[in-house]
Amino acid sequence: MNLKSFLFEYGAKVPGYDITVINEREARAAAGILFGLGMMVIFVGIGYGHIIVARVYLAFLFVDFTARMLSPNYSPSLLLGKFVVRNQKPEYVGGLQKRFAWTLGWLISLPMMWWFVLNWEITFYKVMVCVLCLSLMFLEGAFAICVGCMIYKLILREDPQHCPGGACEIRRREPIQTFNPIQGSIAIITIVALTSGIYLFLAKTESKTFFGQFLHDAVLTKTQLKKEEDQKYQKEINKEFENDNF
Repeated sequence: MNLKSFLFEYGAKVPGYDITVINEREARAAAGILFGLGMMVIFVGIGYGHIIVARVYLAFLFVDFTARMLSPNYSPSLLLGKFVVRNQKPEYVGGLQKRFAWTLGWLISLPMMWWFVLNWEITFYKVMVCVLCLSLMFLEGAFAICVGCMIYKLILREDPQHCPGGACEIRRREPIQTFNPIQGSIAIITIVALTSGIYLFLAKTESKTFFGQFLHDAVLTKTQLKKEEDQKYQKEINKEFENDNF
């Protein structure tokens, strides 16, 4: 492989396509696998208090994205995804835009290697980087939304070829893709209800973990946090007076 092919050809050459491509079904399956493993790591870490699982997962993530940048043929998660969807018809997308997106994933995984694998030091903002990474995987796996591909399109200032989900080729939505007033209302109510429910849970529920406290503090304003601290202090004072026997 020469330098030109390494830089400007990424993926497989498939008859009928004038650029090298990636099987989007494999990419989505790999994203779903990584997201599922990430959620398992969170549950195990919170439930059992073991940080080793997070370190192993984040080290694997770094190695996986490093392999993806070089070649999709040797990425562990992509190979697992390839096995899972081996009986499905391939859906080809442009290789270079996927490589760009996965390079951004590698740039996100790089500081996490230092923060959590080599030097465990957890803070709210560092955790949010992990949440960002999981969110991007979820969007790709669940909805075929490749945020990195969108950034790639903005940088080029032109539509790349063969975008995930055919997003670059769509000029007008089909009737089945549009919303009637009732459908639109249901969708909006659902979004508002989910958003309000998540906010109220994080804001009103007493946190029992370090990560939960991070999220609790993140959704409240400084005024709300100060009011909450004053209420806790007042409760402690009242409790002390109740326990005093004169």
